[in-house]
Amino acid sequence: MIDRSRRARIAADCLGLARYGILTDVAGGEKPLDWVGTSRDDLRTFPQQVRSTMAYALLLAENGEKHPDAKPLHGFGGAGVVEMVDDWDGSTYRAVYTVKFESAVYVLHAFQKKSHKGIATPKSDLDLIKIRLKQAEEADRIAKQQRVRR
Repeated sequence: MIDRSRRARIAADCLGLARYGILTDVAGGEKPLDWVGTSRDDLRTFPQQVRSTMAYALLLAENGEKHPDAKPLHGFGGAGVVEMVDDWDGSTYRAVYTVKFESAVYVLHAFQKKSHKGIATPKSDLDLIKIRLKQAEEADRIAKQQRVRR
């Protein structure tokens, strides 16, 4: 559990780093953060306030915690795939990551929801998340093999 003063430092670090479009493991988390596909570049296009919120949620995930606004993404069998949603200036931004692997927290997708029909995640985005989840699974398998060899 992260104490209140450490949370404040992490939030301040996130604000500073997000301003420059850089997200790194500033908290020295239990798991490193790994980006799949273009998720990092996509997140960098978000407004600063949204990047800060997303960065804080990811840092909490690295430390085994969950942001209050992070929810399991439906259709992925449990709480292993998480969706963080933030609204800003009339737009909705989402970051999807998985905490179900041992080697890292994998950020699978970051996008601005464009559809105004309901709150459901568009099928094209769900398909991309499924593909990237398989890529994260493969990366985790390789990371395990490398740890065993050492």
